[in-house]
Amino acid sequence: MTVIRKIRKAVLPVAGLGTRFLPATKAVPKEMLTVVDKPVVQYVVEEAMEAGIEHFVFVTGRNKAVIEDHFDIQFELEAMLRERGKTVELKSLEDMLPKAGATSFTRQQAPLGLGHAVWCARDIVGDEPFALLLPDMVMRDKVGCLSGMVELYNKVGGNIVAVGECDPALAHKYGIVGKGEDLEGGFRITEMVEKPAAGTAPSNYFINGRYILQPEIFEILSKQERGAGNEIQVTDAMLRLAAEQPFSAYRFGGQTYDCGSKEGFILANVAFALGRDDIRPLVEAGLKSLINGA
Repeated sequence: MTVIRKIRKAVLPVAGLGTRFLPATKAVPKEMLTVVDKPVVQYVVEEAMEAGIEHFVFVTGRNKAVIEDHFDIQFELEAMLRERGKTVELKSLEDMLPKAGATSFTRQQAPLGLGHAVWCARDIVGDEPFALLLPDMVMRDKVGCLSGMVELYNKVGGNIVAVGECDPALAHKYGIVGKGEDLEGGFRITEMVEKPAAGTAPSNYFINGRYILQPEIFEILSKQERGAGNEIQVTDAMLRLAAEQPFSAYRFGGQTYDCGSKEGFILANVAFALGRDDIRPLVEAGLKSLINGA
């Protein structure tokens, strides 16, 4: 009987340059752009914390030190908040922090793609399964996407990829999986195709930026040749791993916002603002005024 090992670690690739958001990202990492009042990367870390992740591995690049600072204690700020009795703000800072020693930062010294970024985390992750979360993708649902994935993983083991459903006419824009045997909360994956030609997609289930992968992926990535965009692609490595190990899809039923695109980032801000009781009335009224005046 195969032992299903606990998912303890998560890899977050945060080395991207964010060129789609220039000039905003000239000096500020794209992962630190805020959705309402929290950086994009914080939403992803909170999703992982909810799923029981114990150690966070950030794969960074130059000019990303502010991410490390964000997940650290700032003594002067906290002392000021205590002095002024701002307990709500102080608690929000305390709640967002991983435990001491639960974060690691390693450099991706060249922009060689997502697969290369994952490979850079190999020595920190070690010989155990891990979660991979793309920080551009912000999820919204009652139960976090990774929590649902971990629940499915604990039942079936192997490798898990989170998927959402897209308009079939748009399937050529995404990484698409083929649907096999139904599972509770998902299904077995029969194939994976990166941006299939129009009309050839095996389904309309697209990969949405959340993965649970077995450590054998690192050995594959160490020998992986460059693919699309002249970069080392994690999808290519997963295809090779799928020849040896099962892959299953977790159906995520919530909303996914691609905060790496301007439209996704704006929609995320609107959606999360409207989900907040403290600011919804003002935001809703303002949006109605803008729409009616357009």
